[in-house]
Amino acid sequence: MGLGQGAGGDHLMVMTADAALAAYEAARHRLPAAGAPGAARHARDLSEIAEGFDVFLLDAFGVLNIGEAPIPGTPERIADLRAAGKRLLVVSNAAGVPHDRLMEKYARLGYDFTAEEVVTSRGALLAALAAHPARRWGLMASRAAGLGELAGFDVTWLGEDRADYDAAEGFLMIGSAEWTEARQALLEASLRADPRPVWVGNPDIVAPRESGFSTEPGHFAHRLADATGVEPAFFGKPFANIYDLAFSRLGPFDPARALMVGDSLHTDILGARVAGIRSALIAGYGFFAGADVDGPIRQTGLAPDFILDRP
Repeated sequence: MGLGQGAGGDHLMVMTADAALAAYEAARHRLPAAGAPGAARHARDLSEIAEGFDVFLLDAFGVLNIGEAPIPGTPERIADLRAAGKRLLVVSNAAGVPHDRLMEKYARLGYDFTAEEVVTSRGALLAALAAHPARRWGLMASRAAGLGELAGFDVTWLGEDRADYDAAEGFLMIGSAEWTEARQALLEASLRADPRPVWVGNPDIVAPRESGFSTEPGHFAHRLADATGVEPAFFGKPFANIYDLAFSRLGPFDPARALMVGDSLHTDILGARVAGIRSALIAGYGFFAGADVDGPIRQTGLAPDFILDRP
């Protein structure tokens, strides 16, 4: 992808929304095909359109929070939706931390979601692992986050030892906070010598933070695919597996009255099309904060049903 990376453990990059958009477009051939575009009607916030929906699927980064801070007024907005009898699910490409730690974070941010109301790409990956024959996996993840639910599988942390890469029967890419260019080179070299499955628990290429974008596992997955020819399997938005998991939590519902709320065209808006539900793009925070959204929508053809200034 050629994005480069910033200094520090989070691979924080100072880049524009246009550059991040270009990175997603360069990987478009690995994303699901888009369905019909939405009407891209403008509204101030969710309160103006809530009457038309019973179910709200909420992205996290750029909708509920930016980095470690909640978006102002959003905990109150979510509480209002719940009070109005709306069904709420967080649907997030959050793969790097165990579910219980993620729930602790949402509580700190002022949200009262239950564990069942938070559906993540990590959960979609875990479901696939449980249904798949046992395999020795090399793990791209942050040691600081711990293994959590992955402790029940045969995983080895990937570091600086090439032997760990060569011994793995497949690779899991779930967190990039401690990933380095040296480790990326080791992974690519091992895959060139012996192609094996690569499962990506977070398809995001970048994620909005307080002062830039962080480089996410999807960035490194697309790079290794370009370098080795090994095509990864992705778990999370915009792929159907995370929506299948979310819908199983909901039980019967009317797709016409379900809304995906997100800040990214290539994950949230495309994902909603893949899932057959409607979508709202948050324009004032997250991916497009302070940037034009109409041009990128025309460029990508990924028009949401609604464009909101804020959640």
